[in-house]
Amino acid sequence: MVTPSILDSRYSWTRMVITLFVAIIINAGMWEIIAIMPAVQLEFGVDRAGASLPYTLTMIGFGVGNFVIGKAVDRFGVSLSLIGAAVGVAVGLYLATISTSIVMMSFAQLLIGLASAVGFGPLIADISHWFLKRRGIAMAIVASGNYLSGSIWTLVLADTLNTQGWRGVYILLAIVTLVVVIPLALILRRRLPEEAHAQAEAVSLANAKTSGLSPTALACLLGLAGVGCCVAMSMPQVHIVSYCVDLGYGPAVGAEMLSLMLLGGVGSRLISGMLADKLGGVKTLLIGSVLQCIALFLYLPSDALMSLYVVSLVFGLSQGGIVPSYAVIVREYMPAREAGARVGFVLMATIMGMAIGGWSSGLIYDLSGSYQLAFINGIAWNGLNIAIMVWLLMRGRPRNVGQLRPV
Repeated sequence: MVTPSILDSRYSWTRMVITLFVAIIINAGMWEIIAIMPAVQLEFGVDRAGASLPYTLTMIGFGVGNFVIGKAVDRFGVSLSLIGAAVGVAVGLYLATISTSIVMMSFAQLLIGLASAVGFGPLIADISHWFLKRRGIAMAIVASGNYLSGSIWTLVLADTLNTQGWRGVYILLAIVTLVVVIPLALILRRRLPEEAHAQAEAVSLANAKTSGLSPTALACLLGLAGVGCCVAMSMPQVHIVSYCVDLGYGPAVGAEMLSLMLLGGVGSRLISGMLADKLGGVKTLLIGSVLQCIALFLYLPSDALMSLYVVSLVFGLSQGGIVPSYAVIVREYMPAREAGARVGFVLMATIMGMAIGGWSSGLIYDLSGSYQLAFINGIAWNGLNIAIMVWLLMRGRPRNVGQLRPV
């Protein structure tokens, strides 16, 4: 096989580093809502489900944004999409600071989620075009920007949250987003050469024949699997801070556990990326889903401080590679020119699962007075994801790059 020189090149890796840095900055708004949830609940005088509403709207916006902005990247390129999104994030953060009710704040978070989505699926899809042999690890590194954002910013802004409140945190994030993201977006203006697109199309078409499914059917099936795994994933990620407050450990300890969980997720994503280059996306996703289910079971008997730290790390190491694996599967089996929209659609489904799971876990807590049933609910949804991945694995496997004839 003849591979265009731009793929897996020095420029590809440089572009990946810049893209990662952009993702770390622009994803911050979707994670800070978790850190400030106890403060928001106290200020607006709502129950746990009500306090989860801004996060739910954030994830709905984030899910829709992955699809909408993904289509924009396919058509206009990543640079213009990033600039528009950076402005959208800053406006959303400002509107949140002037909110006088939980409903107003929730709609501000909807805009934040919509715009910050550019830092996930669209960036993952864009970087996938610049790699072939090392596509899995490159996509995993860029996807790690989302987790690094949550891990880094929750710790960096902890003092600001204590001294200036959550509104001070949001104003600072708005300024940083505009000042940093827009100049970096201009550096990413270069478009992919036509021959590189043709090469990627040849690989995806060969793989699609082995699956026996149309791109639309596969996308819908992956979307259903994504909802299942992410309803499960959302319980620890969204409610770990509140859970620690309930146990008497305080929000700072919860933020540390969230950071530890996300750092573990970064490690998981990198390992999964390397595995995807060897095993393919379906096998890699199945491994991650099984490990996540095991980690959720470990939460059930754990309420001591040290055990929660350990289980949170185990959970992060288990589940971090799951969502990027969906993007790898899309790029293995679907047309390259539709990468932004296809990746965006599947990741939109995973994020909707996070939104549903984040809200439903709060509702289950309000009804039962405990998070135990919420963990069990997550385990059941996780089983759906595992079943779909096993079924896909039985249908066929992607062909390796080296198996294709020269083009």
